[in-house]
Amino acid sequence: MNPSEEAAVAVDQAGDATPQHGYTGNKDAYLRRLKRIEGQVRGIARMVDEDKYCIDILTQVSAVTKALHAVSLGLVEEHIGHCVVGAASEPDPAARAEAIDAKVKEAADAIGRLLR
Repeated sequence: MNPSEEAAVAVDQAGDATPQHGYTGNKDAYLRRLKRIEGQVRGIARMVDEDKYCIDILTQVSAVTKALHAVSLGLVEEHIGHCVVGAASEPDPAARAEAIDAKVKEAADAIGRLLR
């Protein structure tokens, strides 16, 4: 584990080291949003099962897609604000540049997957 990863590890009450991610502070909000999206997807399946009008189903698919994009954008923002910025705090200049490049590449790759 490099120093920037070590900085992202916290010790919980039991004394176990657990990694801290950018979204950790908002984890409950993300889980609530994902459970809501899960319910929407179940609703879409029910609409198909009940032979609802195709445009109504597509409207719901669009809503779920937008909701997932919102979650994705939040996670990208959290990654940049936490992981990329955390890599910038690496004390060794050579390791810092390498860590920043790796975290930025991760973010760029994730954004690329979202855009496909």
